[in-house]
Amino acid sequence: MRSSQGRLAQGRVITLLSVMTFAAFVIVNVFGWSDAAAYVAGFIPARVGHPALMDHAGLPFPAIPAWLTPLSATLVHGGWMHIGFNLLTLIYCGRQVELVLGPRLTLLLYAIGAYAAAAGQWALGPQEVVPMVGASGAISALIGAYALLYSNQQVRAVGPFSASVVRMLWLGAGWVFIQCLVALAGSSSAGASIGSTSLSQIAVGAHVGGFLAGMVLTRPLLRMRFRNGPRSVH
Repeated sequence: MRSSQGRLAQGRVITLLSVMTFAAFVIVNVFGWSDAAAYVAGFIPARVGHPALMDHAGLPFPAIPAWLTPLSATLVHGGWMHIGFNLLTLIYCGRQVELVLGPRLTLLLYAIGAYAAAAGQWALGPQEVVPMVGASGAISALIGAYALLYSNQQVRAVGPFSASVVRMLWLGAGWVFIQCLVALAGSSSAGASIGSTSLSQIAVGAHVGGFLAGMVLTRPLLRMRFRNGPRSVH
């Protein structure tokens, strides 16, 4: 991936996010805090509206405030395959999105994607007490932006829907379909685990919520980025 001037894109924010995510994973595993981290920092849908739910859970650390857990959950992962796949996707898609949106707006998209992912997961199970962990929901927002920014698919307007809206609908439908297949494939397995804690099912709601947020926000973020005219990308 190179800029318009032929130099490799910097991707400073994506690099920082990747380093922070990997460092958190290593620290948690070195000290054997995997189980505790899932409940201390993971997003638990049932805590929405009940922020004191974890106050007397017998955890070694105080639980992070519920409103911050969509962000803190991005730093907790269930194993080497989980962290490895997420980092590869983050670096590949994220750096190319940052090349277009710039570091600040890319970071904003990532953060909003984390909350959209939490909202999507909450919508599927508001009373769920199993923690949602991992950065894949926030990364899905970057994937959504990447899909719009780099898609070469030629589409036409359909009735009252413009070509850009039709493209978003096609991409969104495709992503939802893929997540449904993933959910069906994972329904027969024991699910990902953090230490001895079984995290049943893949966070499909988070993936869909993050992806849709990425697509919806791409055009507004582009307008913010280039409201003063095109800029060279370094």
